[in-house]
Amino acid sequence: MIRFLDSLADVDPAHWDALVGDGNPFVSHAFLRGMEVHGCLRPDYGWQPRHLALYEGERLLGAVPAYLKGNSHGEFVFDFAWAHAYERAGGDYYPKLLAAAPYSPVPGPRLLAASLEHKKQLVAGLLAETGRLGLSSVHANFLEEADLPAFDERWLPRFDWQFHWHNPGYGSFDDFLGALSSKKRKNIRQERRQAEESGLTLGMTGGAELTAADWRAIHALYESTFEMKGNHAALTRPFFRHLGQSFGNDVQVATARMGDQLVAMAFFLVGGGTLYGRYWGAVVDVPGLHFELCYYRGIEYAIARGLHTFEPGAQGEHKLARGFLPTRTHSRHYLVHEGFHEAVADALRHERRAREAYGDELMEHSPYAMRSEA
Repeated sequence: MIRFLDSLADVDPAHWDALVGDGNPFVSHAFLRGMEVHGCLRPDYGWQPRHLALYEGERLLGAVPAYLKGNSHGEFVFDFAWAHAYERAGGDYYPKLLAAAPYSPVPGPRLLAASLEHKKQLVAGLLAETGRLGLSSVHANFLEEADLPAFDERWLPRFDWQFHWHNPGYGSFDDFLGALSSKKRKNIRQERRQAEESGLTLGMTGGAELTAADWRAIHALYESTFEMKGNHAALTRPFFRHLGQSFGNDVQVATARMGDQLVAMAFFLVGGGTLYGRYWGAVVDVPGLHFELCYYRGIEYAIARGLHTFEPGAQGEHKLARGFLPTRTHSRHYLVHEGFHEAVADALRHERRAREAYGDELMEHSPYAMRSEA
């Protein structure tokens, strides 16, 4: 039986997390429920929880973190052009139904179920709710590859590129540098030296060790990044504290201090053998500091902990020169109106060819040394 839930308060956290399986923190009960409780998801922000749950009696067999969306903000799979075209033709694109981790362009499970049969039932449930509510569309963003077979050919496939770092078993940061071309090694050492000689005190601190004053400063730095770009910082200070309390030292924060003042930070979460870089903020302009806190401290941490992957966030070709390689991300889209579906399908065919060519071009600039290089 399919049920739709307006809050994750209606699900036992242990039952939900048992479905997540791989330890991905962004679809955990603590992360998603924390957003609901601490004011990050509000109708005026365009987010209304509409989670799908598949039950057999009282046993939870599957689930989807899902939302009715009144806009396309905070998704990172951009369909603004689709919305404008649909509304120019006289339709109402919003609300739409979205399966996603809010504000988190992080690949991971969206169809939380062990079997393909149950995943297909979840997809059918999303479609049934879309029809029942008379919505224009339903979308599933940043899907892991294991979820893809549950979507049939009527769903439009879309992909993009992120830059991820992979650990083949490095013993140290120097081992990682040794795998790079000589030019990239030199540039990274120079950037690290700039940060180290800045006079700031640099560190990496677990969430369980951060003080209340640290959390206030971390959130203020996060807000400052959005304000500088003219955007709204949707994640609240209580939500940040909640992450520290819920995840403990699976939260890591790379810090730069000037005396006792926290002047820059990069915020990370750990789960399923992966380090996830999420938020950055600074009130100082120091050469090399952004790269040191957001990338190099993360790589060092991943090597020391034996993590296999470091995902530093969406976008950013500059990550390629620092050891991060292009990795596909996947989404699926079901547009109810047949004519609109065909128009978007045609546009996506052109987009796909361009993105394939872009990926080939990126790999031509791999930072890793050829075997013949001395």
